[in-house]
Amino acid sequence: MITISIMLATIIQALDGTIANVALPHMQGSLSASTDQITWVLTSFIVAAAIATPLNGWLVDRFGLKKVFLVSVAGFTIASVLCGLAGSLAQIVGARVLQGVFGAALVPLSQSVLLDINPREKHGSAMAVWGMGVMIGPILGPTLGGWLTDSYNWRWVFFINVPIGAIAFYGIWRYIRPTASTRRVSFDAFGFITLSLAIGALQMLLDRGEQNDWFASLETWIEAVLLALSLSYFVAHTALRPAGQSFLDYRLLKNPNYVTGLFLIFTVGMVLFATRALMPTMLQGLMGYPAALAGLVTAPSGLGTMLAMLVVGRVTGKIDFRILLGAGFAITAFSLWQMAQYTIVMRQADIVWPGVIQGIGLGLVFVPLSAATFATLSPQMRAEGTALYSLIRNIGSSIGIALVQTLLVRNSATMHAELAAKVNIANPALMDPAGGYSLASTAGAALVDSEITRQASMIAYTNDYWLMMILTAAVIPALLLIRPPKAQAAPAAVDHAALD
Repeated sequence: MITISIMLATIIQALDGTIANVALPHMQGSLSASTDQITWVLTSFIVAAAIATPLNGWLVDRFGLKKVFLVSVAGFTIASVLCGLAGSLAQIVGARVLQGVFGAALVPLSQSVLLDINPREKHGSAMAVWGMGVMIGPILGPTLGGWLTDSYNWRWVFFINVPIGAIAFYGIWRYIRPTASTRRVSFDAFGFITLSLAIGALQMLLDRGEQNDWFASLETWIEAVLLALSLSYFVAHTALRPAGQSFLDYRLLKNPNYVTGLFLIFTVGMVLFATRALMPTMLQGLMGYPAALAGLVTAPSGLGTMLAMLVVGRVTGKIDFRILLGAGFAITAFSLWQMAQYTIVMRQADIVWPGVIQGIGLGLVFVPLSAATFATLSPQMRAEGTALYSLIRNIGSSIGIALVQTLLVRNSATMHAELAAKVNIANPALMDPAGGYSLASTAGAALVDSEITRQASMIAYTNDYWLMMILTAAVIPALLLIRPPKAQAAPAAVDHAALD
């Protein structure tokens, strides 16, 4: 019952990262907002969640896990209601900020609880359950959001959280008993402020950089300078304070498995969310797929992920972490190689199967990676460790999305210029009015330019997939840095009286 309750909370938070994307055009008309303004519905949630995530460890230590969990679920559910009732852009942006703040703790807390209530030999299965909630949410979010928006209206994208949040709240209140705080440390206000400013500036820079033409905009320069200064002050401040008294306990970074896990989950975040960001625009904008069909051909990748997690959860601990991770990254790289072969003219099966294979690969990575990362970390440091783990994954996804979107725009323009330069007026096919693609008429020339634009965009998409494939393959040698945990006489003690 604990597992069901906390996974419901995880799923609604994971869903809300993507479920509102497809409803933006409907919100724009209903709230009388411009295209530039309506993107703040997404930006506000991402930035608020990123800033609040590192606070999770201190809150749990200070107030106890159950209280933080209950307040987070209740606050997130109430904020969802406020989003659905919003009558203006300012109201919904404010409610999304609250959603991000309260929802930031849900994913790391659920991971921490599952690790606590299961013995070490069951951590693989526990992380499989947790991983399904975390990874299926972003995959199904656009499909579910599109169905709710088309069948009802955009407000149900947020109202859907209410019954799920209520069930999760009851389960957490009923089955998780209060726990005493493990450490009583003073709140490092300066560390929190500088880290929050750095994270907020980074997320703003990544989310709005392409829209602002990056460093051609004064806003981007301000965000970059704020990021550099805040991060520098935070690093210096943390390094000079005694261990355990800084906002971020740097003893976490002395654990080789944990640091390697952070690096690898950063890459997973980049690859997973970057490809999820590319696929809908490619299918709908370039190939003319309706939103519902685009959701149907991408959804099977989630089935691949679930299948892989169910299998790998049973063998984690019996097979070396590094073998499972190596296989997962290799399969993911292969799926990205298949995506790099995409053309404008292809069957739906050519889209479905690479997605399923990628889902299997990421499923093989996610479960053993979570187990390996926390295998050698003490239980007392799990709350803070899971918060930083989630933060790094989210930052990786933001960087990955910003990177592929920027390269997509720039490569599309570059390839358009290169292809247009090869259009030769001496080509008989381009001078025959009967063929349609005739440079002898304005309409024919426009048709030629339209086709060049489509082909250039397709090349830009495949270049992005090539880049993701190279990044995925490049991290495989880092698996050699992971060390399996030493055998113990007995699994780590768990307070079963506190966690029923």
